[in-house]
Amino acid sequence: MQSKIIKVAVLALSLGMLGGCADMKQIEEAKAAAAAAMSKATDAYNLAQTGHTIASEAAYAAQQAQVTADSALECCNANSSRLDRMFEKAMMK
Repeated sequence: MQSKIIKVAVLALSLGMLGGCADMKQIEEAKAAAAAAMSKATDAYNLAQTGHTIASEAAYAAQQAQVTADSALECCNANSSRLDRMFEKAMMK
């Protein structure tokens, strides 16, 4: 999406420069600026993709940690109930 916007902007800039009284030096400068912008946009896209991958992995790890924590809590509650019943039996004797 962003690369299409950049391409359209570069094309519009190039046509605007050609439509005016631009010489070749100005056109080459515009092309160089467009190429630099495209390179930065590509780098930003790659960083965003990497960030998305890392975030997905972190979400998965958090989900697994939640499952483990829920399981530990369930075990703890079961042990607590068992100990309470044992204590009540001991108190009845």
